[in-house]
Amino acid sequence: MTLIQLFDIATLFVLPFWALMILLPNWGITRRVMQSYVPFVALAGLYLYLFVSSITPETQALFTPRLANIARLFADERAVATGWVHFVVVDLFVGRWIYWEGQRTGIWTAHSLTLCLFAGPFGLLSHTLTRWINQRFFPRSDSEAAAVVDRVSSSGTLSA
Repeated sequence: MTLIQLFDIATLFVLPFWALMILLPNWGITRRVMQSYVPFVALAGLYLYLFVSSITPETQALFTPRLANIARLFADERAVATGWVHFVVVDLFVGRWIYWEGQRTGIWTAHSLTLCLFAGPFGLLSHTLTRWINQRFFPRSDSEAAAVVDRVSSSGTLSA
């Protein structure tokens, strides 16, 4: 497979997971799919392959964490593809955490997940602020919080 094909596959591979979390968060199939680590293992395998194959005598010296060195490193398409897969897998992992936090607490997450899809740290920040606002201005009673945990736990997807 070519580098472009691997890049495209990684980009498209994550989209169904994002669609499920954003559009159908309470669907049982979404919960079962998001319980799995298989997508992360597959993407991590691709990342490992790209990472190892991008190390050359020319790029090895560029791994010193200096801005100019990193800029030179990312002039190489293989390094950019490796970095992209890194972003894709980490953003999806953070999105999965946001999704499960929303399921566990009953907090709405579609906006945070959408932001996380396009700019991971913004999604994480959005979820953090949303959770703080919910806790500060819309506190749940202990029985309401327990009901949310029981609903998710009874589906067999998350234990409290």
